Amino acid sequence: MFYYLFHDLNLGGESLARLSSYVTVRSSVAFVLSLLCATVIGRRIINRLQLMQMGEIVRNLGLQGQTAKQGTPTMGGIIIIIAILVPLLLTANLGNVYMFIMCVATLFLGALGFADDYLKFKRHNKDGMSGKYKIVGQIGIGLFVGLMMTFSPAITMRDTSVITSQTEPEQIEEVVTAQRDIKAPQTTIPFFKNNNLDYSWLTSWAGDWGKTLGWVLFIAVVIVAVTATSNGANLTDGIDGLATGISAIIGVALIIMAYLGSNLVYSTYLNIMYIPGSEELVVYMAAFIGALIGFLWYNAYPAQVFMGDTGSLMLGGIIAVFAILIRKELLIPLLCAVFFIEDVSVMLQTGWFKYTKKKNGGNGQRIFKMAPLHHHFQKDATPGANVLWNRPSNGIHEAKITIRFWIVSILLAALTFVTLKIR
Repeated sequence: MFYYLFHDLNLGGESLARLSSYVTVRSSVAFVLSLLCATVIGRRIINRLQLMQMGEIVRNLGLQGQTAKQGTPTMGGIIIIIAILVPLLLTANLGNVYMFIMCVATLFLGALGFADDYLKFKRHNKDGMSGKYKIVGQIGIGLFVGLMMTFSPAITMRDTSVITSQTEPEQIEEVVTAQRDIKAPQTTIPFFKNNNLDYSWLTSWAGDWGKTLGWVLFIAVVIVAVTATSNGANLTDGIDGLATGISAIIGVALIIMAYLGSNLVYSTYLNIMYIPGSEELVVYMAAFIGALIGFLWYNAYPAQVFMGDTGSLMLGGIIAVFAILIRKELLIPLLCAVFFIEDVSVMLQTGWFKYTKKKNGGNGQRIFKMAPLHHHFQKDATPGANVLWNRPSNGIHEAKITIRFWIVSILLAALTFVTLKIR
């Protein structure tokens, strides 16, 4: 709203119109507004959820402090959604294709998680929406994003290259950015210098169909990235503040990448892909980070509200879609490694138990004391339990687990930037 008032209608004079065109100004305003929105509106939404008796249903799994969480309001992801979208209505260019995709992904994944939470309360148990329906929804939003990037003429990129000239006594390298926007299924590869991966190169064996198959491969990668990251964030949301804090840390890394990639001067200087029009993503991510920090005010230990699937399914999906739009989807496994480790811990736990149960005739073994992995550290060891890794013997307090996982996420974000610098 403010963007159009000051920029298009030129209300307030040229100075305000010029200020509204600066992405740094609008992203700063979006961050402050989302932070205030989450903290102010958050308290009222929590009170409303308590009146509606939308409390968490807790299974007694023998974890420290678990039973005390019974009845804590959930579906707090509504706070995050409102705190993201309301500031964007005021500060963002809603006609931008990247902003449109992010808003659609936010609403769709939020609605998917909301439906899951609603079914849990309707049935008065932890069994909400069937897992296959969640997967279908996640695949659907991944397909939407992939198709938009494939067919939208507004989504383009410019490659950068290094020209090396030999002069005595040394070689001189000059970074050059292409002058023309192109439509190509390209992405950023870590570690490699001056080499963005074009998915069409992997399908060049198909001849005339190579480019088409390259886009098909790209869409498949998008679907996998969205589904895996969304589920990983959902599994990580098991203790107070864990998924919220990790998502905010990842958001900080992504907003830096988005800002650099949307600026022709910085992208040329740093030899990274330039993505015209993607500066609106910086505004979106600023609102995203502000909403998470504001929500953390109530979600930090001891949590006054849980985000539920309304928030957790949405957070991972937003992160994946954002990374895909700035052509950094191949960095997701490193940047979001905590999410994927949580994913893998559940798959390993389930797979190993079924394998050993079949092999030993009914006596299955577990790898961890409990999965996802954060619960393994939280749970006390059971003497004589058939567990492959039964350490630590005493469970760690959940607040300490949260902080340590945050630290790991900060290190992973720093390492992600290092992989780009190594190039």
